[in-house]
Amino acid sequence: MKWFDNTALTLVIIGAVNWLLVGIFRFDLVAFIFGNLSWVSRIIYTLVGLCGLYLISLYGRINAISES
Repeated sequence: MKWFDNTALTLVIIGAVNWLLVGIFRFDLVAFIFGNLSWVSRIIYTLVGLCGLYLISLYGRINAISES
């Protein structure tokens, strides 16, 4: 499961960098590369969102590890 955690974290970091670019420069890198709300960019946005939701479980796992 470690590979999935790493993949999810990588996608969330990519999403965070994209939001940083949107916030500072009003430049959406995903839309620039794949098209504005094309089916590919929508899949990428969906995967980043799902990975973010999955990583919420990281809080519980960190807490369980620290209690051990």
